[in-house]
Amino acid sequence: MSYKVLIPQAVAKEGVEILKNSGFEVKYGSGATEEDLIKDVVDCEAILLRTAPCTEAVLKAGKNLKIVARHGAGYNNVDLEAADKLGIWVTNAPDSTTNTVAEFVLGAILSISKRIFLMNKKIKDGDFFFKNNHKGIDLAGKKLGVVGFGRIGRKVAYKAFHGLEMEILAYDPFLSEENCPDYIAICDWENIFKEADIISLHMPLIKENIGCVGKKEFDNMKKSAYLINCARGEVVNEKELIETLEKQNIAGAFLDVFEQEPPSKDNPLLSMENVIVTPHMASNTEECMILMAVQAASEIVKVLSNEKPCWPVNNPIKK
Repeated sequence: MSYKVLIPQAVAKEGVEILKNSGFEVKYGSGATEEDLIKDVVDCEAILLRTAPCTEAVLKAGKNLKIVARHGAGYNNVDLEAADKLGIWVTNAPDSTTNTVAEFVLGAILSISKRIFLMNKKIKDGDFFFKNNHKGIDLAGKKLGVVGFGRIGRKVAYKAFHGLEMEILAYDPFLSEENCPDYIAICDWENIFKEADIISLHMPLIKENIGCVGKKEFDNMKKSAYLINCARGEVVNEKELIETLEKQNIAGAFLDVFEQEPPSKDNPLLSMENVIVTPHMASNTEECMILMAVQAASEIVKVLSNEKPCWPVNNPIKK
């Protein structure tokens, strides 16, 4: 039997080749909206999904669907509850982004602490000596607070400790002395914001985490501290972050993600000198894109070969 795999948004050719070499037909989508997926998925057994919304309506339209394989670690654009009820596997590629994003976060730490982007702008504006009254900070001996200690958080901590000689504080509700490296100081939620010189967020986007970093946390931070968010925009209360930055109650922020993406052109975060912004690009490397496509495609091959996937994120009730 020849299975058909829907790919709504382009992925690396290495992933596509795995599907074709397994005898599957690849169907490229007509778009990435919910309406597009509902129309395109009708005759497909699998979806290799990037950022398109995989809602209950999409899943129900896929009468033959057996698997939705997420191209990356996150899966908040898939209705897991509906997939469970419909007997559809949902998988992710949890290791695909770990090193790439951790490298990016190190770049964020260096960029914001040394004020690299601001100095780049000022010298291009003709102000070579702006640097004299706007110095950066050294990182050796500074405290990095890693909030969320999963794969990426652990890798960031490892690189910052061994590469930058930073002290590492970590918060995670599942973190204990038994599963924690010996160079990590475990903190509670309140104290990690109080003590860290740089806070880097790495929690997943689940209902409990929406807006969990807000005014209370910013008020706890040192005025000299920086916030880095390369996780999900929705975990930060953006309005309260803007107010905090406008009042200069923290030193600045590096944001790769926003509550609304793309952000509106009048979003104050885009014009603040103490904020560095990037367009949700922490995993945007050639190597990472290949790995995400390959791991997602491999999961599709497993499920359509009647094998259990390696990285399921749900437990579907069989039809």
